[in-house]
Amino acid sequence: MRKFTVALAAGLVLAAGVQARPHKPATHKAVAHKVVAAPKPASHITRAAWGEVGGQKVDIYTLTNGHGMTARITNYGAFLVDLIVPDRKGNKANVVLGYDNVEAYSHGTTYGAVIGRFANRIGGAQFTLDGKTFHLKANAGPNNIHGGPVGFSYHVYNATALDGPNPALILQMVSADGDQGFPGQLDFTVTYTLKANNTLRIDYRATSDKPTVLNPTNHSYFNLKGAGNGDVLGHRLQVFSDAVTPTDANHMATGEVLKVSGTGFDFTKPKALGKDINGPDPAIVATPGYDINFIVKGAMGKLRPAAKITEPDSGRVMEVWTTQPGVQLYLPNNEKPLTGRNGEQYVKRGAFCLETQHFANAPNIPSFPTTELKPGQIFYQTTEFRFSTAK
Repeated sequence: MRKFTVALAAGLVLAAGVQARPHKPATHKAVAHKVVAAPKPASHITRAAWGEVGGQKVDIYTLTNGHGMTARITNYGAFLVDLIVPDRKGNKANVVLGYDNVEAYSHGTTYGAVIGRFANRIGGAQFTLDGKTFHLKANAGPNNIHGGPVGFSYHVYNATALDGPNPALILQMVSADGDQGFPGQLDFTVTYTLKANNTLRIDYRATSDKPTVLNPTNHSYFNLKGAGNGDVLGHRLQVFSDAVTPTDANHMATGEVLKVSGTGFDFTKPKALGKDINGPDPAIVATPGYDINFIVKGAMGKLRPAAKITEPDSGRVMEVWTTQPGVQLYLPNNEKPLTGRNGEQYVKRGAFCLETQHFANAPNIPSFPTTELKPGQIFYQTTEFRFSTAK
């Protein structure tokens, strides 16, 4: 793992190399000189202490580019804490839900979390691999969700900060053999890169010493009006998909594939999130609302568009590109407002999630793309959140 981190760091540092400006010859004209502090480069990464969890020191990293975008990420749980993005007028807002301090994150939340080992649900909290059945920690009734009660969002990661035009943060941790019931010692790395074109890129890499299953994602809750600014039902969503993997009354994927045409899941053309959210489709009624996996068009493993969402008032546009086979759309259903950072009130359906991932319950459904990771293989997936504005 150390070789990979060093190699990746070296590659990014080389890419970030800045050529020195030629020296300008001095003139003989006398001028007054004023000593001023050198300004920080437009794009940079900084680190600050952010408390402790379980006796381990935690830091928070701020990535800034030259076009008005800032991301703050903590090495506890690899949480995306803040994502500040300009609107069409240049006004900035935090577009992800979050909290003020690490203590709030340590009590368990999916706001901005990196989920692992397995995003979404595994039916019966068990699966069979190479003829052996593995029993996981159940934390959603009889099922396992988001890796179990103590998933990847409870770990303190080793951090490597890379400065430059595209500042990056490499976060690495080891999940022990048997962690939450999953087999194999897993060496896991997630890298956040804030690109100069207002793209937040997330790369996942992992290896295992035993056959296992793996399905990480980032579980950020977005509101392109700004976190705490009401619901998101007026956001207009397009998903580059013509089919979903429907779920039963217990929110478990059945293995079926359902064409979206004629259903409330049809986002093949831009449509307001609120238009069909209370529709008659069984999976919508059971949630209630949206909690469904879309099968992304195009070749799995190739970076391609999965979704595009626009907030009409601010003009903010977010495109989701991924190498993953699916993207899960979810809107929270809390009946009472939840209090987030700076007292922000997060109302019912006050955010949306677009979680790029493999399909729920895939280890138990052979027809779904495999999530198996074997020794000697390298797991590698990428997702990009690309921001722009509409006129």
